[in-house]
Amino acid sequence: MMRKSILYIVLCCLSVSTIFAQSKPGWVNVFKSINEEVDKNSWAYVNLKDATEKIGHRLTGSENGAKAEQYAYDLLKSYHLEVKFQPFEAESWSRGELTVKINDSAYKAVSLAHSPVKAAITAALIDCGNGLEEDYIKAADKIKGKIVLIPIGLLPGSAQGLRNLHRSEKTALATKYGAAGIIFFNAAPGGILLTGTASVTGKLITIPAVCISNEDGMQLKEQLNQSPASAYIKMSNFSGRVKARNVVATLKGKKLPNEKIVIGGHLDSWDLASGAIDNGIGSFAILDIARTFAALKLQPERTIEFVMFMGEEEGLLGSKAYIEQASKDGSYKNIRYMLNLDMSNDPKGYHATSEEDKVLFQSIGEIAQSIDTSFKNTFSSGMGLHSDHQPFMLRGIPTGGVNGHLSREVLNCYHADCDAFDLVNESELKNTVRFSAMLLYGLADAAQIKAKHIPDNMLKQKLIDSNLKEPLQIAGEWRWGM
Repeated sequence: MMRKSILYIVLCCLSVSTIFAQSKPGWVNVFKSINEEVDKNSWAYVNLKDATEKIGHRLTGSENGAKAEQYAYDLLKSYHLEVKFQPFEAESWSRGELTVKINDSAYKAVSLAHSPVKAAITAALIDCGNGLEEDYIKAADKIKGKIVLIPIGLLPGSAQGLRNLHRSEKTALATKYGAAGIIFFNAAPGGILLTGTASVTGKLITIPAVCISNEDGMQLKEQLNQSPASAYIKMSNFSGRVKARNVVATLKGKKLPNEKIVIGGHLDSWDLASGAIDNGIGSFAILDIARTFAALKLQPERTIEFVMFMGEEEGLLGSKAYIEQASKDGSYKNIRYMLNLDMSNDPKGYHATSEEDKVLFQSIGEIAQSIDTSFKNTFSSGMGLHSDHQPFMLRGIPTGGVNGHLSREVLNCYHADCDAFDLVNESELKNTVRFSAMLLYGLADAAQIKAKHIPDNMLKQKLIDSNLKEPLQIAGEWRWGM
């Protein structure tokens, strides 16, 4: 028994020493200074409150969007960082008027982004299950020319392990199978209305797409089991080329200035509310991380870019523009990691595209945990879509971030008319700032980063293994053929 105990202690010591092997002696003091600075002087909560009150929503291409860009620029400039706008043009969209009737009864609804500028259709309403391809295949002869009813999420009782699709991918399938329109219903209860883009390309779709409440949607499903129904959708929206600007602040590295760690999050939001959670808590955390680095005069070995992306909600427009420019001038080769904070909150661990830097990430996390035991130093790896890391990931660049959590009450307001500042928790926002800042510093200052850019042939297989081929094909972003 004693031999087993000694062996266990030895193994634990070896494990800890392996984890700490990639940390540097000075990191403990740096992380402690980060922790103290954020705890005493963080402005993330105050600045986010100020921005939501003075600006409101931050829709890309709108007057409010331009105000938000300038707000972020001015904050970063006040920290004496090198700051620039990265302008881009894109097709943008904003909602106009909407009427939705089913069997002549009016329904409360919102248009989904990139729906047509003008539409007025009447057609039979068809229940199309979860709105996945298998559902369309089963009902293929009934779909053409009809309006389909499908959930944003997966229906209660769906098969265990069934993969959902993004609303834009579900809309693309509805179009592929000839639907005349699509009515989504929200997964969140309480009459909450959800918006978001229904386009996989960021361009106008050909059929109207709207969202109604969870309660109305489930009631309609029951109704359709008893008798047929007819739906009427009339809408007017705006679409056109708009100008927007990413905001980029640079902190030069002292030994490896040509190697970059990019930390970014989207500054824009939808227009139904102020977007305090999506993505105020992510973007304003990054702004405060920049403030923290400046206040402490931190200068790690690698260059850091703090990036506020615009246009994420309408198709990752800003991050795509960033990567397009970086591909043209070749600077994408210098990016060692892209860290993305999108609705990131109260982190308990870190994540990355792959396991290659697990030891490095956990060596950083081990120090963070020694400072505050609420940080659990969990690690996860894997690939996902639909946020600003995606264009970087599809270029083979390693990506990562923090593992956090939001309460169900807050998540119910995702993309909804209740995403307001009163949902923001100040202490949890501070946690995002300090633990993300530690990860950022550790990556930027690490003696070695094992993860390299993934060659195209290997990237293809990794995406297939991550079950991302189908959604990328639907989005038209699968570049490897069949």
